This record gives sequence, structure tokens and C-alpha cells, in this order.
Amino acid sequence: MNKATRLSEIEDRIKKIKKALSKLGEMRPGSMSEQFNVCGSPGCRCKDAQNPKRHGPYYQVSYVHRGRSSSQFIRREFVAATRRQLANYKAFRELTEEWVGLALEHAKLKLELAKEQLLGTDR
Repeated sequence: MNKATRLSEIEDRIKKIKKALSKLGEMRPGSMSEQFNVCGSPGCRCKDAQNPKRHGPYYQVSYVHRGRSSSQFIRREFVAATRRQLANYKAFRELTEEWVGLALEHAKLKLELAKEQLLGTDR
């Protein structure tokens, strides 16, 4: 495949990435976990000697932003929406990573083509 064709393919893929990015909805970084707790009340079901049943699940999102880690409890009714936000962020990261790789390849090919035109060679 020649360099001009590859440049065109890269530009087409970048356009598709931009379109996909514009369709992403709300997003947030991090991961969600389920937490189960034991309370301090004596005689509670969570302290049953035979069959303890912890309280929960409680949902928690943990993330790092600007070098600071944080966590936040999520109410049960917001778990599905939060999972979509986390998935959108993951897609955002994957698409931007691909875009950067393609941009680097694009820049390299453009320099090579410009160099070939200056030298008058057709490699």
C-alpha cells in the first residue's frame, strides 16, 4: 500500500473516531464495586453466629482524577446510569488512544511524503 492511500485511510478512521466521540453520553472515570458491611448493633442479622447476613450491597465508585483518588457511594437507583457513564469513559479512553496513535502515524507519513517530494524520489 502506498503512503498516500494509507494517509487517506488514517484520515477516514479519524473522522469515524470523532463521530463516535461526539455520540458518547455522560461519562465518569473509575470502577464500581459492591460493598457488604457488618454493623455495630448486637443481635443484628449480620452478627448471627449460625448464618450471618451482611448489610448490602452498597455500590461504590473509585477513581483517580488529577492525581487524587476518590470514592463515592452510589444509590441503588443510580447504579445502571453510573455503569453506562463508566462504560462511556472507557470507550472515550480507547477512542482517544487510537486517535493519538493514528495522528502520530499520519504525521510521520506526511513528513516522509514531503521529504520524498523534495528529493524527487518515489519510494
